This record gives sequence, C-alpha cells and structure tokens, in this order.
Amino acid sequence: MSYNKNKHLSLTDSNLDVLSIDELKETARKVLDRGMYGLCFSAYEKGQKPGDILSEEQIRRRMKLIAPYTKWIRSFSCLEGNECIPKIAKEYGINTMVGVWLGTDTTQNEKEIKAMIKLASEGYVNIAAVGNEVMYRGDLSEISLIDYIVKVKEQVANIPVGYVDAYYEFSDRPAITEVCDVILSNCYPFWEGCHQSYSLLYMKDMYRKAQEAGKGKKVIISETGWPVQGSNLNGAEPSYENALKYFINTQNWAYEENVELFYFSSFDEAWKESTEGDVGGFWGLWNEQEKLKF
Repeated sequence: MSYNKNKHLSLTDSNLDVLSIDELKETARKVLDRGMYGLCFSAYEKGQKPGDILSEEQIRRRMKLIAPYTKWIRSFSCLEGNECIPKIAKEYGINTMVGVWLGTDTTQNEKEIKAMIKLASEGYVNIAAVGNEVMYRGDLSEISLIDYIVKVKEQVANIPVGYVDAYYEFSDRPAITEVCDVILSNCYPFWEGCHQSYSLLYMKDMYRKAQEAGKGKKVIISETGWPVQGSNLNGAEPSYENALKYFINTQNWAYEENVELFYFSSFDEAWKESTEGDVGGFWGLWNEQEKLKF
C-alpha cells in the first residue's frame, strides 16, 4: 500500500483552475499514488444490483485493483456476498468499516445484525456502521435505530460503533448522536447544489457542523465525492474536470489536516441511476469496466 505521509503535494483551489485536463489527470494520479485514507467499496458489476449475490471472485478482483491506494474500505451490507468484502480486505491488509444495511424489513434487519456480530467476533470489523441514511430515507423511527445500534454495541467488544447519515442529521437528532461511539458523516456539496469552485469550503463547513454535533467524539467523513456526468443540480455540475478537481482538493485537505475520509466511490455502478437519477452511476474512480478514469 503506497500511502506515504512523507509525500506532500502542495495544491490549492486557485491553482487547479489554471491546469489543463491532462495536467489535472496527472495531478489526480499523483494524489492517488500517494494513497487515500479510505474508499467506499462498490462491488456490483454491470447488470447486478442489491439483492444479487456477489461472488468472492469479483470482490477479490476489484479489491486487488484498489488495494495499493487505500488504508481502509467501507462496505454497506453483511449479506448476499457482502460479508466476504471485509474478509477479503483483510487478506490485503486493509482496515474495514463494515456496514449493516437497515430498512423497513425487520426480519432482514435482524439477519444483517446477526451477520455483523459474527464478522466482528471473527476479527473482520474495525468499525461497525449500523445503518446508512435510514433517517434520511425515513425507513425507521429514531427509537428503532437506536435499539439496533445498542444491540450491536452490547455484542461487539472494543469496536467503535456508529451510524452513517448526512452531517446535519447529527445536529437534528442528538439522541442518535449520543449513542454513537463515532460520528459517520456523509458530506456532499454536490447534493446541495454547490458550485465546484466553492465545494471544498462547503464540505469543510459540513465537517465542522458534524464535529459540533459530536461534542468531542471522533468524526469520520463516511462519504464524499463528485459525479463525472449527468444532469446539473442547481450550481453543481457533473463533469470529468469537476470530478478531478474535487478529488484532488478533498484528498489534499484530508491529508494535510489528518481528516479521516472515505471517498465515494471505487467503481461506477449503473444500478444507482434508478434511485439517484442520471448521475447515480458515475461516482467511481474506476469505471464499470474497472479502468481507472485518470
């Protein structure tokens, strides 16, 4: 793994604007080669979607591609082959934030919780993320979510347990924030219509608000990224150039400030277009054919 704290790339928002596309590509590659803290792991191949079974072969093939560039990976479920993600990550010496996918199906939720506890007992979990944007989607009540978080905390030893949601949810829902060991904050200037020129400043403010809500608890940026194509969202424009700039800026800021940040995402996944519109399938650093975009 090539992450090296002695390698420093001194870049700012202003001087990125004078770079050509080729120069941005070269800079992004240098940033990637220096190494990332964390990367959200996307395993679904073309034609697959949640509910399909992931094979160990496809997980291992993709893990091998990203392993040289990241210290951590984040997974989103503990079922349907997703339970193999943290196991295979450990083969490559990668730490794991393992997600429990919670929704409206209580039977499925219990299966996820049980699978998480098993993975933790076997030593495959470094951080347990119980639920992802459940409050944002309105799938559960606060009380139900807290019960699931507490249940996991009671059965995993010496593993930080948190919940993933938009940064503002931790201010709006102090009872959830209180029960978390760690604040797992999604910070997306794009989804709030922010122009790329101001996106880093906006993301820093999101992070600061999550820190204020956490009242001293560790805050990890569990997702942030920028799509390379699709429709504009107010001032936020998906483009190859903007995605390169956002990647460079966020990675350099995280590196310089020692911010623990998971970039979204590793690979494009077309199924996301059904829930996120035409930008949904284009957040990856690698495309669906597993080719690095820069």
